[in-house]
Amino acid sequence: MSIPENPLPPLREVINRYGLAAKRSLGQHFLLDLNLTARIARAAGDLTQSSVIEIGPGPGGLTRSLLAASARTVVAVEKDPRCIDALAPLVALHTGRLVVVAADALSIDATEIAPPPRRIVANLPYNIAVPLLVGWLRQITAFESLTLMFQKEVADRLVAAPGSAAYGRLSVITQWLTQPRFEFNVDARAFTPPPKVTSAVVTLQPRPQPLVPAAFTAMEQVTAAAFGQRRKMLRGSLRTIGLDPAAAGIDPTRRAEELSVAEFGALARLLASSSADVAG
Repeated sequence: MSIPENPLPPLREVINRYGLAAKRSLGQHFLLDLNLTARIARAAGDLTQSSVIEIGPGPGGLTRSLLAASARTVVAVEKDPRCIDALAPLVALHTGRLVVVAADALSIDATEIAPPPRRIVANLPYNIAVPLLVGWLRQITAFESLTLMFQKEVADRLVAAPGSAAYGRLSVITQWLTQPRFEFNVDARAFTPPPKVTSAVVTLQPRPQPLVPAAFTAMEQVTAAAFGQRRKMLRGSLRTIGLDPAAAGIDPTRRAEELSVAEFGALARLLASSSADVAG
């Protein structure tokens, strides 16, 4: 008897068989269109030599596409026991190439579950997408690339230019450490259940070196203070952390959204220098 080309059942059948009613508490919106998941896998580039980390695989739509794209290995991190059971046939079909890690993605170090070179490709649960991203940015040199789906509002922030309404803390830190590339929008109707917002896929390519020298903690502090009161002039918003922007050659009457990433780097270096002087 010949073996069928695809011995796996359709994803909707997987959802019914394993009772995968999406849980709002887990931010679940399952992507069932395999043409779309294949497009995401293609956006991630050549996966043949990479360990691919996927967060929240659900019934395994994107997982199937990553394996079909000849990823060297796929490490899927899943918190929901129902989805772990649903992925078992896929694990059996791809022995040695697919590993499912039962864990909360926020509680693990992605660098410890997969060997380099690593890429992260994921349809992220909306409720933890930004905390996950910030954690990965802290160790960005450990990854070849990140191809991630967010709510479009978050994706817009990642690629926003100074002076735009979407430009903020996440824009600055992301662009400081990576070169973000907007890939494409994803209509809400592509998901089960459909979210109330449009989604978008973005690829982040780590820079060989940060755009400008600065410490991550200092960059966080400066951007938090500046954008925390974004309507204020810098002389007011940065007073909370004891900074005079003029000392970094920046006009104190400007506002946070007007500053380039390089100028935030100058402020971060000034803050680090000020802290060192106080400590000394």
